Amino acid sequence: MDFEITPRMRELQAATREFIAQKVVPYESDPRQTEHGPTEDLRRELVALARQARLLTPHASVEMGGLGLSHREKAVLFEEAGYSPLGPTALNIHAPDEGNIHMLEVVANDEQKERWLRPLVRGDIRSCFCMTEPPPGAGSDPGLLRTTADPVDDGYVINGEKLYITGATGAKLAIIMARMPDGSATMFLADMDREEIRIEEQLTALDTCFTGGHAHVRIDNLRVSKDDILGEPGRGFHYAQVRLAPARLTHCMRWLGQARRAHDVAVEYSRERQAFGKPIGHHEGVSFMLADNLMDLHAARLSIWHTAWVLDQGRDGGLESSMTKVLASEAQWRVVDRSVQILGGSGVTDRTIVARIFRDMRAFRIYDGPSEVHRWSIGKRIAKGVA
Repeated sequence: MDFEITPRMRELQAATREFIAQKVVPYESDPRQTEHGPTEDLRRELVALARQARLLTPHASVEMGGLGLSHREKAVLFEEAGYSPLGPTALNIHAPDEGNIHMLEVVANDEQKERWLRPLVRGDIRSCFCMTEPPPGAGSDPGLLRTTADPVDDGYVINGEKLYITGATGAKLAIIMARMPDGSATMFLADMDREEIRIEEQLTALDTCFTGGHAHVRIDNLRVSKDDILGEPGRGFHYAQVRLAPARLTHCMRWLGQARRAHDVAVEYSRERQAFGKPIGHHEGVSFMLADNLMDLHAARLSIWHTAWVLDQGRDGGLESSMTKVLASEAQWRVVDRSVQILGGSGVTDRTIVARIFRDMRAFRIYDGPSEVHRWSIGKRIAKGVA
C-alpha cells in the first residue's frame, strides 16, 4: 500500500490551499448564501475564480477539461477544498454533481457526454440525482423503487415522486431512476425544466452548503426516448454503485477538510482564551479533547487513503467505501462536536464558522447511506465469509 505524497500531490495541495485561503474564504460572509445554499449567482462567481486558477472540476478526465486525478490525488485536493464550506462549490466538486460527473464519464455515450457532461465539467449547468422516494418508496432499500417507466412507441413514460433531491431547484439535468415493467431499474436523462417535472416543495434542512438545497420532486407523464437511457436498460442499480462507491469516499474527503477547519479554530481559541490562570488549552479537559480530535482526523485520513488506494488498483472497493463512510463520518462528527464544546458560546453562534460546519456535517452520517445501513451491509458480508 502506497501512502506517499508525490510531488504532483504536493503541488495540488499547495495550489488548492492557497486558492481556498485567498479567494474562497473571503466569500464566507457573502449574503448570497441562503438557507437553501449558495445562490446560482454566487456559485457562478466562485466557479469563475476556480477556472482562472485552473482548479475547476479537477476530478474530470483531461479529455473533458479536468485534471484526470487518481483517487489518492483527489483525497489530497478535496480535503483542501473542503476547508471552506464554499470550496467544493467553487471547484465544482460538490454533491451531487461530482458523483454524477464520475458516473457519466463511465456510462454515458458520446452524444450524452457532449450534451450533458461537458457543460457540467465547465460548471455551466448543475444536475440532480433522482433516486430517493417518499415512503413506501426507495430509500436505504433501493429495491422499494416505485417510480415507473412504461414503454410507449419508441420511448417510455415516467411517473413517480422523488424526495430529498439535492440540487434539484435550478438544476438543468435530472438523472432519474425508474422501474421497468420487468422489475429491473433503468436510469434516464431528462431536462429539469420540462413541465412534467415540478418541484413540489423546497425543504429546509440542517445543512446550507448545497446550491439548490433539497427538494420534493414530482414526475407526471414524462415522455423520454430510448436515446435518453443512460447506459443499458435494466442496469440502473449497477450504475448506482458505479456512482455511489467513489461518491461516498469523496464525501469523506471534503468533510475531512471542514473537520480540520473546526479543529484549527478550536486550537487557536484554546491558546488565546484564559480561564483559571492559564490558557484553556493547558487544562486537561480541553487538551484531551484536542488530542482526541487529532487522532480522529488521523484515523479518518488513513481510512480515506486506504480506500482511495484500493480504488486506484481497479478493485471494486464497495466494502472499503462502506467502512470508510462510517469511520470517517463518525470521526469527523466527533471532531466538530468537540470543537463546539471547546469554543463554548463562540461555538454555538456565528462568531466562528464552527456552528455552520456543525449544522452542515450532522447530515453527513445520513447522506449516501446512514451508518446503520453500512454496518448492516458489512455485517452481511461477514456472515457470508466475504469480509
